[in-house]
Order: sequence, then structure tokens, then C-alpha cells
Amino acid sequence: MRIGLITDNPGHPLLSAAAGLLRAGGHGVELVDPGASDGARGAPADAYLLKAHTPRGLDLARRLEQRGAPVVNSAAATTLCQDRTLMAELAVRAGLPFAGTRTFDALARWAAGVNVDSPVVVKSRHSRRGDLVARVDAEADLRELADSWPGEPVVVQDFAPNNGWDHKLWAIGDQVFAALRRSELSPEGRGPTLPLPRLPAGWADLTRRVGEVFSLDVYGVDIIATADGAPLIVDINAFPGIREQPGAPEALAELALRRAKG
Repeated sequence: MRIGLITDNPGHPLLSAAAGLLRAGGHGVELVDPGASDGARGAPADAYLLKAHTPRGLDLARRLEQRGAPVVNSAAATTLCQDRTLMAELAVRAGLPFAGTRTFDALARWAAGVNVDSPVVVKSRHSRRGDLVARVDAEADLRELADSWPGEPVVVQDFAPNNGWDHKLWAIGDQVFAALRRSELSPEGRGPTLPLPRLPAGWADLTRRVGEVFSLDVYGVDIIATADGAPLIVDINAFPGIREQPGAPEALAELALRRAKG
């Protein structure tokens, strides 16, 4: 089998380890630069792993799909996860416990007419590297944020009290991996990733349900435990890093071969 890796970072630990396993099994691995104009030329590989979320990477994935090549995750599913408004709408329609989300076309325009009487979380509507994710507790915080990001389209979520730790759940096919990470919204800032040997009952199934709803094969789900212990989804990511999770490279290599075989 020939597996293509659409990525601008071929040395990423998960991709590199999965590629090594595929090569050890006698399969071909082709690195595809998402910015190259000729990425879709020639005979397509049997399947592609899409670890590039740039416009050019997504366009390349669409062209490969049009030629009949399986792409994990699809360009459509990846694009959906980059728009936090559409993400929230789909999650709510599907009955997933997703944080209530409101959308505003420009942060400064929204900030000019609002009084902050309880904490909220402000995020860029469009998920990308270096995007805006901040907790706002007071009007002074909001003014400072609006001065820095005046024209940024944003989503606003009510802050749900929690212990300051995100449950990072990752799925590759049906396999679910999990860890704890101190939230970037906590007073101490983002902390280390810690093992999470056992998930609360039902959380693994909830993660798999997200994959079904969003048509994702490789994805991450950020969940916080609210004051009563119930899960609340605050973000969904297509093809996250999934670093340092034992068994993840094997799961990814197996998934790629399954998609290649149809």
C-alpha cells in the first residue's frame, strides 16, 4: 500500500512513528507538501493522512478526494472544525453537551455594548495557530482584549466553573486516548500533560459519538468536568498532535491501511 502524508511537519512525533511502522511493514510512505502546486499530480496514493489545516492543504485534499483518494480526515470535516460557530451548532443539534456559544463579527464592536457581570471565555471564531482564547472576568480585561483584537470575529461562551484542568481526549478510529492538562484559562496558565489512567464512565463513548457526528477519524475533544461532574465539551479538533500516547502510532498506521483497503 502507498500512504501519503499531507503535512508541513514530517518530523511530527506521531506521524514519524506511524510512517516508520508502515515502512517496516513493507508499505510505501510519501510526504506531500501541502503548499506544493503539484501535490495532486501523478497516480494518487491508496490513502492520505491530512495533517495540514492551511487553505492550500485543504484545497489539495479536496482535489485528491475528487480523484477518488481516501483522505483522513476529509477536507470537509477538517474545515468544519475550524469554524467554532458551525462546530457548536452541529454539536447542539446532535444533542452533545457542548458549551453554549454566541457569535460576534468583531470583538471591539461586541465589547463596546456589553457589561461583564460574570466570567466568559472569548475565542477566535476561526481556529488556527496563535488564535485568541481568553477568559474575561471584568470590563477592564475585555477592553484590553478588544484593543489587541479589534476586528477579530469571536465566539463567546459562559465560563463553567471547574477545577482548572482540561480532559484531553483523542481518538484514532475507535481507540480513545486520554490525558489531563491544566487549562490555559486557569490562573496558573497552561500546565503539563499528565496521564489519565481511567476516564469517567461514558466519556469514551461520548468521544466516539463526536467522531460520528463530525465524520472524523482522527480528532481531539476537550472536555471539562463541571461542578456536578458532568462532561462539557469546549472544543473539537481535527487531527491534533496526540503526542506521547502509547499505542497511538500503531493505531494511526492501522487506520491508514484500513482506509487504503477501502
